[in-house]
Amino acid sequence: MQISDRSILNSQSQEQQLDARKASVSRTTGETDVQVSLNLDGTGACTAATGVPFLDHMLHQIASHGLIDLEVRATGDWEIDDHHTNEDVGITLGQALAKALGDRKGIVRFGHFLAPLDEALVQVALDFSGRPHLSYGLAIPTQRVGTYDTQLVREFFVAVVNHSQMTLHIRQLDGINSHHIIEATFKAFARAVRMAVEVDPRRAGTIPSSKGVL
Repeated sequence: MQISDRSILNSQSQEQQLDARKASVSRTTGETDVQVSLNLDGTGACTAATGVPFLDHMLHQIASHGLIDLEVRATGDWEIDDHHTNEDVGITLGQALAKALGDRKGIVRFGHFLAPLDEALVQVALDFSGRPHLSYGLAIPTQRVGTYDTQLVREFFVAVVNHSQMTLHIRQLDGINSHHIIEATFKAFARAVRMAVEVDPRRAGTIPSSKGVL
C-alpha cells in the first residue's frame, strides 16, 4: 500500500470517529420526559426547552462555550417544583456524553478552565476517568436566581457526573452575585469539557490510560 493510500484511510478513519461522536438519549419517568441530542464536534448550536428558563440559559452556555451542538427538550412536574426536571436533564445529558464518547479512545481526557464573570471567578477541573466523583465548592449567596432554586446547581452536576462517569472539581475563587457565580461555573465546565473531549492526534486512537481502559 502506498503512503498516500494510508493517509486516505487514516483520514477516513478520523472522519468516521468524528461522525460517531454524536448521541441521542431519551429518559421517561413518572415525573419527567427528557430528550437530549448532542454532537461533540459541533459549532455551539443549541435548542433548550426544559420549562426551566434559567436551566435553559445554562445549557446554552454549555453548548456555546463547549462547541457542542445540543438539543434538550423536557416536560416535567413543574407544578411541584423544578427539581425533577433539573435532575433528569442532568442525568440524560450525562448519559448522552458517555454514549457519544464511547470507549473514550483518542481523547485528551482531562480538562480545566478558570472562568471570570465580572466579580465572580470559578475554576473547573475534570477527568473523563470512568470514576464518578464530584467535589463541589460553590457558595451561592441567595436561594434563588429568578425562579430557579440555586440548590439545584449541585444536583445538576451530581446527575451529570454520575451518568457520564467523570471526575469533576468545582472551586469558587471569588464572587458575590449568584447569577454570575453560576454562569461562570457553567462556562468553565463547558470549556473544560471541550478540552477533555478533543481528539489528541498523538494518541492514535488509543485509550488515554496506562491501564488501557477507562
